[in-house]
Amino acid sequence: MSKIKAGVAMCGSFCTFKEVFPVIKDLKSKDFDIVPIMSHNAYSTDTRFGSAEEMRQRFEEISGKEIIHTITEAEPIGPKKLLDILIIIPCTGNTLAKLVTGIADTAVTLAAKSHLRNQRPVLIGISTNDALAGAAKNIGLLQNYKNVYFIPYNQDDSVNKPTSIVADFSKTYEAAIAALAGKQIQPILTS
Repeated sequence: MSKIKAGVAMCGSFCTFKEVFPVIKDLKSKDFDIVPIMSHNAYSTDTRFGSAEEMRQRFEEISGKEIIHTITEAEPIGPKKLLDILIIIPCTGNTLAKLVTGIADTAVTLAAKSHLRNQRPVLIGISTNDALAGAAKNIGLLQNYKNVYFIPYNQDDSVNKPTSIVADFSKTYEAAIAALAGKQIQPILTS
C-alpha cells in the first residue's frame, strides 16, 4: 500500500499544540506522508505554551519537511493534486468562519480551498472557546459541506468554559480513514 499524502494544517489554538504533535507523529508511524502547513499566527506567534520557533522545529522534525506557511506556497496544493487528505488540527473558530465564507487569506484556508476543488476530503479538528456560541453556525454549515468531515469533539470544560469545544484528537487516524472513504466517523459528539 502506498503512503497517504496528508496535509496537516495547524491554526493558532496554541493550548492544544502539545496534544496535536503526538497525533501527527502517530499518523506518520501509520504510513501517512505528512505535509506540514501552518497559518501565519501558528507559524509566528510566541505564547505562554512555547515559542513559535520551538513549535516550528517540532513540526518539521516530525514531518521531515519544511512548513508551508504562505499563500504562495499553499496555492499549488489543488492544481498539482498534492494531497489525498487535508487535516486541520487544531482548527480555530476564526478558520471555521473563513472556510464557511470562502475566505482564503492564510496558508491553511488557501490549502483547504485549493484541495477541495479536487473533491478530496478535508478533516477538521475543532478547538475553539466559542463553538457553542458564535462559531456554532459555522460548524453546522460545514457539517453539511461536501467533502468536509470532523474529528469527534466534546466540551472540554463545561463549568469554566461552557461554550468551548475541542476535538478528541486521539480519533484523528480513525476519522481520517473514514473521511478518505467518504464517511463521517460517528458519533461526532462525544462525552
